[in-house]
Amino acid sequence: MGLNTVTRNSVINVRHRELGANLDGDTWNGMPIPWSYNTDPNDEVAAVRTRAGLYDVTGLNIVNVTGADALEVLNELVTIDVAKLEPGTSRLAAEVNEDGALVDDIMVICDTKEKYRLSHGSGATQETLAKLSQGKEISFEQDFDVHILSLQGPKSFDILDPEVEFELQLLPYFKHVEATLFGREVFIARGGYSGERGYEVYCSSKDAVFIWDAILDKGKPYGVIPASWDSLDLTRVEANLLFFPFDMPEGDTTPWEVNMGWCIDLDKEADYIGKSAVLASKDKERIKQAGVICMSDEAVEVGSKIYKDGAEVGMVTSSSYSQYLMQSLAMVHIKPEFTALGTEVVIGEGVKAYVTKTPFYDPMRLRTHPKNID
Repeated sequence: MGLNTVTRNSVINVRHRELGANLDGDTWNGMPIPWSYNTDPNDEVAAVRTRAGLYDVTGLNIVNVTGADALEVLNELVTIDVAKLEPGTSRLAAEVNEDGALVDDIMVICDTKEKYRLSHGSGATQETLAKLSQGKEISFEQDFDVHILSLQGPKSFDILDPEVEFELQLLPYFKHVEATLFGREVFIARGGYSGERGYEVYCSSKDAVFIWDAILDKGKPYGVIPASWDSLDLTRVEANLLFFPFDMPEGDTTPWEVNMGWCIDLDKEADYIGKSAVLASKDKERIKQAGVICMSDEAVEVGSKIYKDGAEVGMVTSSSYSQYLMQSLAMVHIKPEFTALGTEVVIGEGVKAYVTKTPFYDPMRLRTHPKNID
């Protein structure tokens, strides 16, 4: 996943190598990624689901955007109404091109009405932002210093709460605060990519190894362990979370086709790139994102074609064999008329499968939004 071109490194690589990571393989966003450790990724998943796992997700691109015209420019970039974001909040947004097709998914983080951070993956966000910023009172630059540690799992709250000076229990999902953690200045956000309750710690590179070690040391009594990106991919498939651009392989996928309608504010008055096209594509989906359970003891191959009564009706975009759920899971694009729950299909060279409710794990998302915390 990604080009073998290194443009930046996580300072936590020293720990990743000690854990057995081979950082000479594929990169993502120009950064070597700890895809695997000496530990079994399925054991790491079990830790995340029952205790907590610590991920280094510094590979995300973080862009600082400031200026009197920051809000106006960001509103031209994304499909949500950025004006509705209050300081200390964030929201996932779609970015589309003039044809209404997805070109990136972005987390818009609002610190003040003139100061934002964008967290994005491998799309062309920064190139588009540069074009929109011409002649405007705005500045933006990628933050190459920030490191992001993601503590995921039911014990994440117990580990972090005693170490911060505010009531972590009162921090809602998609909210963030500036705080002191283990004596170091950080931002703490509630969220993650695992389908579990979790928190993301944004810190300076000079503090990243110290905080990584401190979280693991504090978490020892709770059974917390470092977790690799292979396990992160397993958890995100179980939680049916999209990975751009791998879950949008057609190249012209619209947000509606991958169930990202919640990333589009239909009442947004401000114009943005692709607005008319993306609104016109609503209810005209050619395919739909869905989940299927496969009758197999291994993961089906990504890209496999899906058949119904001998006719091709879709393809697999992501897959895994979940030892935690003891099921072969596939995230798929399939023609809308075949998305009814229980619809039986065949994948590839004869693997029987059926459409099921998603997320595969915790379909009511009570793990990410537990009633005793929200």
